[in-house]
Amino acid sequence: MSTKTPRTPVSRDVARAKAITLIESLPWLERFRGAVMVFKYGGNAMLTPELQRAFAEDVVYLRHVGIKPVVVHGGGPQITNALERWGVESEFRGGYRVTSREAMDVVRMVLTGQVSRELVSLINSHGPYAASASGEDAGLFSGVRKRVEVDGDTVDLGHVGDIVGVDPTPVQRLLDADLIPVVSSIAPDRDRPGDSLNVNADAAAAALAIALGAEKLVILTDIEGLYGDWPNRDSLISSLDAAELERMLPKLESGMIPKMRACLDAVRGGVAKAAIIDGREEHSMLLEIFTDEGYGTEVIA
Repeated sequence: MSTKTPRTPVSRDVARAKAITLIESLPWLERFRGAVMVFKYGGNAMLTPELQRAFAEDVVYLRHVGIKPVVVHGGGPQITNALERWGVESEFRGGYRVTSREAMDVVRMVLTGQVSRELVSLINSHGPYAASASGEDAGLFSGVRKRVEVDGDTVDLGHVGDIVGVDPTPVQRLLDADLIPVVSSIAPDRDRPGDSLNVNADAAAAALAIALGAEKLVILTDIEGLYGDWPNRDSLISSLDAAELERMLPKLESGMIPKMRACLDAVRGGVAKAAIIDGREEHSMLLEIFTDEGYGTEVIA
């Protein structure tokens, strides 16, 4: 009795299209083999099991073709749900979540104890490939408290911070061990030992990409890319340089500014390219990296 796996018939056109896609990826596979790429994962890209599973598959695929992926994640929706469930009050001022010490305990629990572990588990369903790390581990990140101006007044956001230092050694050790680092965006407070800060995951990913000398930073978001004349969807920008982005930055919607600022900081810091892509589309990462057209907006120096 035969034990061969039965073959599923496909049309010649479908088979030919698959072959063309594989061949198109060849120069990119050759170029990026051995390169470090940092992926910011969060928000809408992690809201459904299908998207979570597709992201994990993409990361594992990149590892198998010789790229060294590093994942930096946030978890805004999960944090909001947990704060509500625990009855911890939270408000936003100037676009940032005011984070008390009690809220920070919940943030740490969600990012390092839930989101990070779930993502590591999804990746490791394909093999023992991923390991989690927190920005608090082994001096990876160092932060200071952020203050913002709202209606002319300076607002103390509590345990919310900016990254002021990165030591990539703990992440590099994981890469050297052929593992996929999964990093949560928390930093110890440089000025208040023992305190921790919730830092913007886009900024954390950019800072880590610079410190690692990454080839590319990819930020998964909830729109197709950067538009020159939003909401005109025909104005999608496929590529622009740092100088062009810097001129556009003050005019962007508030939600886009942290993401595009992270891209700008990355390329200005030595990362060859940065991109924002639509994380709501399964396998958009592979389309961005391995096709000539890309799949979002790419920023170059």
